[in-house]
Amino acid sequence: MNLVITVGGLHGTGKSTYAKLLAEELELRHISAGELFRAVAKENKITLDEMNKITDNNPEIDKKIDQRMKQEADKGNTILDGQLAAWMAGDKTVLKILLIAPKEVRLKRIAERDSINLDEAEKRTLYREQIEKERYKRYYGIDVSDPSIYDLIVDTNLYPFEEMKKIIKKIVGDYVKEITKRKK
Repeated sequence: MNLVITVGGLHGTGKSTYAKLLAEELELRHISAGELFRAVAKENKITLDEMNKITDNNPEIDKKIDQRMKQEADKGNTILDGQLAAWMAGDKTVLKILLIAPKEVRLKRIAERDSINLDEAEKRTLYREQIEKERYKRYYGIDVSDPSIYDLIVDTNLYPFEEMKKIIKKIVGDYVKEITKRKK
């Protein structure tokens, strides 16, 4: 069976972290829209804020990243993570997961990850999320705040990381087994 699992959510919810864990557990490839976006910024020697300003007026970068996500979904046997991953993978997706966490928790994670203070994390993140939300609506007609596309919604703040890891692996593992059984 060709598995395609998507992991979506706002910045700091743990998309890439949990997607990597699931990819290892299920022996699937892992592609991250955020990592692709950061790589383009790094190649061009610009910050993420500068990159967001560029993409706000120029859809080409977003469209290239989104096209890559679609291509990876077509190949199958992958976990895609990104805010638009569920939409980009389309009907090839076996399971669409949305990760959520309270704003304060997300900002703290981002501050730690990026080695910045909490105020800076809040300023950057909330700005980024607002312009991304507007951009996705304008480019694709997608409202990323609408969770109706997802099969599973998980609050990554409910338990400590190690417990959350076990819970997510168990739920997704059981789901994949059941889907695989039904497809035979």
